Amino acid sequence: MKTILCTFLILLLVPFTQGFSQEYYDKEQPLNVSVEKYPFVYKDSEGYTVVVGMVENNNPLTPVSNVKIQVSFFDDINPNPLEIVQGSSTLEVIASNGKSPYSIRSQNPNPDITQASVFLLGYDSSVPKQKGLTVFSTDVFLDTSFRFSGVLQNGGAPNSDTNVYLAFYDAFEPPRILGVSTIELGDVPPNSEISFELNEKINSKAVGFFLFAESNIFSSNLIDIKIPPSQIPDKLITISDVSVEDSEGNPLSELTVGSAVNIKSETMIQFAADQESNETAYTYYVQIKESGKSPTVEYVGKYDGRFIGTGQETQSIDWIPEKSGLFFIETFVWDRNNIPLAEQGPFVLIVVN
Repeated sequence: MKTILCTFLILLLVPFTQGFSQEYYDKEQPLNVSVEKYPFVYKDSEGYTVVVGMVENNNPLTPVSNVKIQVSFFDDINPNPLEIVQGSSTLEVIASNGKSPYSIRSQNPNPDITQASVFLLGYDSSVPKQKGLTVFSTDVFLDTSFRFSGVLQNGGAPNSDTNVYLAFYDAFEPPRILGVSTIELGDVPPNSEISFELNEKINSKAVGFFLFAESNIFSSNLIDIKIPPSQIPDKLITISDVSVEDSEGNPLSELTVGSAVNIKSETMIQFAADQESNETAYTYYVQIKESGKSPTVEYVGKYDGRFIGTGQETQSIDWIPEKSGLFFIETFVWDRNNIPLAEQGPFVLIVVN
């Protein structure tokens, strides 16, 4: 059953038909530094498989450096990895109670790669880098590409190997890192301001990005910048009436471990995306999380459909709870290019006994 659930979940994480599994662990992760449970996995334009995620330093006192991450790439048949690649966090030094994204790419553009596992190899304690750099945005614009400009301010010492980073994230909670862009500034004089810009295509699921910088001696705070809502494509669909029913269509307020249920939603389309064909192809996702201070994903399922014209449709996805507890249900509708067509559906809380 876990294998089946992972297969459903991967379909959510990649913008193409070939799926990838989520990471798994061969041994218990260290307490002070951890990699997130569900990284984002995709094929880039050259056919390489890329794994993107976040590293967290949970130590409240000590920064860490030399963070090493190992990614194993698999196909669907062979238990032995096709490739094993080692990488590191984007930041050289991760501050105490800080975080850094990472992005690791396969060595070859291998179409047989369908799965990726992530493992934290190790790290060293480090002296902190002073917050001698400040970064801020001056303009953000998104149409066919992402155009961004900003300014870096340097403190009272010369810097070398200075880079500005943008880590794009999606609308999930907690958000997934979708990609990391780097702007190389090199040497920066003391008490100076440097303008920078970025113009490139980004993942269509991105709703915001973290902006930060690091040099050989300084770092900056991490700034959270939202992509303006007016520049995100118009929402065609409204999700409503999310419910849970048994196999006979009776509504349920409490579920039983091991008993199959149907998660149903009503969706209303306002106008067709393709005005000539009067059709809108879509993918409907259900994500179920276990309630708590740090919600964990229990299940993700999807349903592919097609609206003809406007009106209302019903979607239904099966789920078999595997453990008891309090869970909440999230629903999403995206087009086949993974662009959101609707605001996230209403939350539904459910008890499993």
